Amino acid sequence: MNVKMKENFRKTAKVTLILVYLVIVAGAVVRMTGSGMGCPDWPKCFGHYIPPTEISELQWHSEMDVKKGQIIIVNETLKVAKANFTTNENYNEQNWLPYTKHKYAEFNATHTWIEYINRLCGALAGLGTFILAILSFSFWKTHKSITLISWLTVFAMGFQGWLGATVVYSVLEPAKITIHMIMALIIVALLIYLVFKSKAKNATDRYSKKLNTLLGIALFLTLIQIALGTQVRQFVDEQIDIVGYTAKNLWLQNASIQFYFHRTFSIIVVLLNSFILYRIRKDNLSLSKINWVILLIGLEIVTGIFMYYWDFPFSTQAIHLVLASILFGIQFYLLLEALNTRKSNKTL
Repeated sequence: MNVKMKENFRKTAKVTLILVYLVIVAGAVVRMTGSGMGCPDWPKCFGHYIPPTEISELQWHSEMDVKKGQIIIVNETLKVAKANFTTNENYNEQNWLPYTKHKYAEFNATHTWIEYINRLCGALAGLGTFILAILSFSFWKTHKSITLISWLTVFAMGFQGWLGATVVYSVLEPAKITIHMIMALIIVALLIYLVFKSKAKNATDRYSKKLNTLLGIALFLTLIQIALGTQVRQFVDEQIDIVGYTAKNLWLQNASIQFYFHRTFSIIVVLLNSFILYRIRKDNLSLSKINWVILLIGLEIVTGIFMYYWDFPFSTQAIHLVLASILFGIQFYLLLEALNTRKSNKTL
């Protein structure tokens, strides 16, 4: 295989991975600012490819050029244009259909554009995965798994887009938000696998089935923690609706059981990864990314403490989520490195 083509594929995989992480960051900002319903429809925003900036653009008025599918707000409900037309002096109900996906009919320009930017990031990441899949055909003769995983990633991105639509249509149902987040991490894992496999790398360490198992368990525990974290975040969002955004000291009052489980479960995560660090150093293995794992876990704990004891300082929720997703990615890469060790010696 042409070395340059192989390098181009790996560079594209890295860029696409960064784009996916940007989507996660944008999603965290959406959650932090409460912008999840900034665009009430999908994939357009109020029926537009470029969303409105003022409420007047969503209000009926005479001599208004309307496109089919365009959405306006009438009496706190969403109306969808049946066809292209120009409005007359009087509103005609016959020209409009009620929007049936949900009944959320509010407009906040800031929320709309934050959600729109999130979707643009998603579109760029989707384009990146498609380009990556095209480039992967150069691996077909030598590493068919790379080509197959590349196209699987394209379909995963498409499925993720559909999940994003269901989240909007459900008006941010907690279970669907959690599935949406887990799917993002699966895409991260697929891209990291492609980055790792497309690099010529010889095994240097000895094989350890026990260590690999521990790394797999640690990765799974992180996934559980992230899922629990999304549930805790939904509880916080519900509390905000009840007590208001300024009463941050009340957001975790009468916290759900998921919060206490999430907090206590972190002790297990710390202990397990600390033991993995001990094993790697004791056996003098070249799995240095465990240091990043420990650092990120430490930062996760710090941001968690800030949220609980200092009443959610600005952006700590978003930082907490983004750090968790980066932690998952590094743990997965570390597991791949461990699995790539020499298997001639099964014990340490």
